[in-house]
Formats: sequence, structure tokens, C-alpha cells
Amino acid sequence: MASEDVKTGESAVTKIVTLAEEAKLASREGVVTAAAASPSLALTTICKSLLAGGVAGGVSRTAVAPLERLKILLQVQNPHNIKYNGTVQGLKYIWRTEGFRGLFKGNGTNCARIVPNSAVKFFSYEQASKGILYIYRQQTGNEDAQLTPVLRLGAGACAGIIAMSATYPMDMVRGRITVQTEKSPYQYRGMFHALSTVLREEGPRALYKGWLPSVIGVIPYVGLNFAVYESLKDWLIKSKPFGIAQDSELSVTTRLACGAVAGTFGQTVAYPLDVIRRRMQMVGWNHAASVVAGDGRGKAPLEYTGMVDAFRKTVRYEGFGALYKGLVPNSVKVVPSIAIAFVTYEVVKDILGVEIRISD
Repeated sequence: MASEDVKTGESAVTKIVTLAEEAKLASREGVVTAAAASPSLALTTICKSLLAGGVAGGVSRTAVAPLERLKILLQVQNPHNIKYNGTVQGLKYIWRTEGFRGLFKGNGTNCARIVPNSAVKFFSYEQASKGILYIYRQQTGNEDAQLTPVLRLGAGACAGIIAMSATYPMDMVRGRITVQTEKSPYQYRGMFHALSTVLREEGPRALYKGWLPSVIGVIPYVGLNFAVYESLKDWLIKSKPFGIAQDSELSVTTRLACGAVAGTFGQTVAYPLDVIRRRMQMVGWNHAASVVAGDGRGKAPLEYTGMVDAFRKTVRYEGFGALYKGLVPNSVKVVPSIAIAFVTYEVVKDILGVEIRISD
């Protein structure tokens, strides 16, 4: 009888442990939610999470669309026929030559890319965070272990690579559409026209030109964005400096500040790779030379055999500073963009009633 009781007790303990392990995967709080029990509810939760990420991306990018366009124009600007050097000067030039609509040129295509990109990125980060935390707890044997900044960096890098790869063709044609001006030949009428034209004239591989520097750049960029943002929030909640955190919650203003700091770190590290990515995307486009290369004797060749060659030719013809062309407008853009994206994502999830948070 005692033996049967022991076996029954061991069986019960084993079942409880199994359920506990399943709960870790279902919820960051370690509690089995209704979403975990109901497949249809789980699907609804996933859809809401993706929707929140998409809205965050669309809102944040539209808010800084003029700066986004100026950044790309500066990155690929003709070094022998410079029209503007600074942010204010560049914005005034676009306004004067193309009007108000010129400031938002390419934004529709950008949103068509960034909405799914942002949705996949935020959702992938949540899933990667759970998976990495689960493995980390298993390896350390510490069931109460939390995500460290390094682990968050890894989760963010995974999310960035997945999102970038899934939406890269749209980013590639968006770059080309954005650099078109009133004086340049209009080859593309929109995103779908651009995609079909590139496929027909350059082949499917052309849609992934510049993919390698993009992936390499997205690792520190997205990784640092998530790592710095989440780690900074956790530190503020735990240490409560200057009484910033109230009842383990941060105000919208404080979260915006956290996002701004995160964006600054990420974009500064990854910016040279972003410049090279844009330039590689121009290769093969018949009218790209009118935008990037000079028109006189000093015309720089617009042909790159790869990422390293693109770096080498850019520095040789234009100097090391060319790797940071457009950094100022990009910095002005990134600070509010990343901040708005993070906060919008969390606010929309709260409105939709999604309980899963960005990190554990």
C-alpha cells in the first residue's frame, strides 16, 4: 500500500513538472493561459500580436518619412553634383523642387514593406526570447533565470534576420523608388511595377542585391534595439531612479526615451552597412548612374562584385566619410521612429488585450 502511494506521488510530481515545463513555453509568467488551452484563441492572440507589430511599423515610419527619404538620397547622392549637404538644406531642396508630396515619396512602398517586416520582427522576437530563455534555464538548471542583455541581443538578432529576409525584395525596390526625383528618368511607377520590372530585366537574384550587408547590419541594429530597450526598462523598473517607475510600470514618455536610446545605439553601429546595402541595390538599374555616379570624367563606376568590393570602391572614390552619408537625418529619424514603434506596439497590444509581453 505504501509502495502504491509512493508510485502515485511520484507520478503526480512528474505530471506537475511536465505541466510546468509546458507552461514556460505558453506564458512568460509561467501560468497556462486560455490562449495555450484553445488553438483558436492562440491563433487570435498571434494575429493580434502581428497586427500590433504592423501598426507600430506603419505609424513610426510615416511619422519620419521625409527624413527617411532624405537619408537614402544622401546615401546614393552623386558625389560630383551635390545639391545639398545637411538635413535642413536637403529637406528645403526637396520641398522646393518636388513639393509636399516629394517629402513622402516612396512612403507607401515603405509602409507596404515595413508593416509586414515590423509584424514579423516583433512576433519573432517574442518567440525567440521564449525559446532562448527556455534553453538557458535548462542549461543552467535555474528555473527562475531571466533574459540577460546578451540573450536579448541574440533574440533580437534572430528576429531581425527573419524579418529582413522575409521582406527584402520590397526593401530593395523601395530604395530604388525613393531615389527617383523629378529630373531623373521614371522607370518605376510603384512597388509592384518595380518588382516585375526587376524580375524581367535583371532576374530574381537581383531582388536580393545587398542582402548580405543587410543581414550583417541587422544583427547589431535590431539586436541592440531590443537588448538596450528591454534592459533599460528592466533597470528603471527595478532601481526606480528619481521615482520614474510607479507600481512596476513606466510612463509613455519614459518608454519613448528608452526607445530613443536603443535606436541611437543600434543605428550608429550598423550605419555603414546600410549605406553599402543601398548602393548595392542600385547596381543593375539602368538609370542609377544618374543618381549615384558622376556625369563627367570623374564618373565613378557603379559596379560591385560584392560587399567588400562595394566598401573598397566607396572609400576609394569618396573617402571614409561616405560610409556615414545621411547619418544626421537618419539619427534624427531613428530616435523618434524606434521610440514610437516600441511604444505603439505595447499600447496596441494593451488595447487588443494581448497579455504576452516583449520579454521575460
